[in-house]
Amino acid sequence: MAVNLQKGQRVDLTKSDGSALRRVMVGLGWDEAKKAGNGLLGGIFGGKKEHDIDCDATVFLCSGGKLKGRDDIVYFGNLEHMSGCVKHMGDNLTGEGEGDDEQIFVDLSRLPAQYDKIIFVVNIYKARERSQHFGMIQNAFIRIADDDTHKELFRYNLSENYDGLTAMVFGEIYLRSGQWRFNAIGQATKDNSIEELARRFM
Repeated sequence: MAVNLQKGQRVDLTKSDGSALRRVMVGLGWDEAKKAGNGLLGGIFGGKKEHDIDCDATVFLCSGGKLKGRDDIVYFGNLEHMSGCVKHMGDNLTGEGEGDDEQIFVDLSRLPAQYDKIIFVVNIYKARERSQHFGMIQNAFIRIADDDTHKELFRYNLSENYDGLTAMVFGEIYLRSGQWRFNAIGQATKDNSIEELARRFM
């Protein structure tokens, strides 16, 4: 069973035998919250929503704890980091379906030495223009799995009220005393784009 984390909890990314994880899969998921009027009568009387909620997962690779430039951003428009050690598996436009909506694979064993923090964020595409926010989303989570064994190790379920907020710092993997650790952050913001989020970490 995976360990369920609380907000702000920090854990070592080690296997049960004490060895360090080499490759991890970071899964992010969310569902659109169900609303009254979305059923049959809602469809008949014009209750259908104008846009699906399109959440985009992004990775910031930091050196010295800071994001240095555009080349260190992995997202739907740049699915693989130039090092080849971080790969985004593509964009989910609606959040429909069970399990992970977006997955990111990180090879910690081959990551260049200058990188000491990897931040995972999600923002709603065109949130302001579409009048959408994280209060319209439910069942959001981030989870860490051992990519060598496919075993889920840690999961953090985001359960707070995020009405009016349009982006989220889900969590981070960071290096401390030569050991990779994970921090469950769950910090919501009003950033409307990847660029706005990126400026927080530069």
